[in-house]
Amino acid sequence: MTIALFGKRFSGDRTPFLKQLVESLLQHDVDLMVYKPFFELAKPNIFSTNNLKIFETHQELVAGADMVFSIGGDGTLLDTLPLIRDSGIPVLGINMGRLGFLSSISKNEIETAVNQVIKGNYKLEKRSLLALEKPRLLFPVVNYALNELTVFRKETTSLIVVHVYVDDLFVNAYWADGLIVATPTGSTAYSLSAGGPILAPQSSSFVITPIATHNLSVRPIVIPDDSLIKLRVVGRHTSYTLSMDSRMADMTDSVDIVIRKAPFALNMVMMEGKDFFGTIRDKLLWGLDIRN
Repeated sequence: MTIALFGKRFSGDRTPFLKQLVESLLQHDVDLMVYKPFFELAKPNIFSTNNLKIFETHQELVAGADMVFSIGGDGTLLDTLPLIRDSGIPVLGINMGRLGFLSSISKNEIETAVNQVIKGNYKLEKRSLLALEKPRLLFPVVNYALNELTVFRKETTSLIVVHVYVDDLFVNAYWADGLIVATPTGSTAYSLSAGGPILAPQSSSFVITPIATHNLSVRPIVIPDDSLIKLRVVGRHTSYTLSMDSRMADMTDSVDIVIRKAPFALNMVMMEGKDFFGTIRDKLLWGLDIRN
C-alpha cells in the first residue's frame, strides 16, 4: 500500500505527532509519498529515511498513491483537490489545528487511525462537488469546489446585487455583501456562518445563502443538486470577487456564472466510530444541554 502525505505548514509543536505518523506507517511496511513543499519544510525533523517518493503534481500522485493523508486543518484538505481531481483517490484528514470538520482524526488518534486503515476498517463517503461551467477559463485546470462557490463585493461601502436563476427560473435578486452556493460538505463552513442550514453529507442538495443581505425577509434556500444554477451581478457596482474554496479571481464585468454538480465526487475516508452527527455535536457543541 502506498500512502501520500500532504501538508502545507510545519511547526515544531507538530513534530512528535508527525513522527508518530511516519513511524506507524513504516512499521506497517507502507510505502510513502510526500508532497515536495511539505517534505522540504519537515525533512530535518521528520524524514530521516531515503525510502520515500516525492511528488508535486497530479500526475505524480495518481501514478503511485492508494490514499492521501491530509495533515493540517480543513483548508489543507481542500487544497488536496487540485492534486486528487477526478482520480478517486481517497483522502483522510488528520487535524493538527483546532476545529476540523473535514479533518476528523485528531492528532491524538493517529496510531489508531493508521491501524484501522491498514486493516481496512473504514468506509468511503462520496462528497459532491460544484463545477464552474462559465466563465470556462476562469479556473481552467481546477474548476470545481468541495465547499462552496462565493461571490462577494470588492467595494467596502456598497452592496452588490446578485440575480439568481435555478434551471432558468428566476429565484431572487439578492442585495447583499455577497452570495454563497454551498455543497452539503460546505454547509458547515462559510454558509453556516452566514446563517445557512446544516446539510447531511449524503444530501442530494445544494444551498444558496446570501451574505449580510439587506432584505431581512430573504433566507437561504436548499435546491436539488442536479439543478443548473446561474448567477449574474448587476447594478452600479459590477466589480466583485469570485472564489471556489481557496481559489479566487477578480471579476470586472457582469457575466453569467453557471454552476452545476461536478460529474465526480471526492472519496472521504471515515473511520469506524466516526459519523457526521457525532462530529457536529463535538465540534459545534450542537444540542449542548445539561439535561443530556
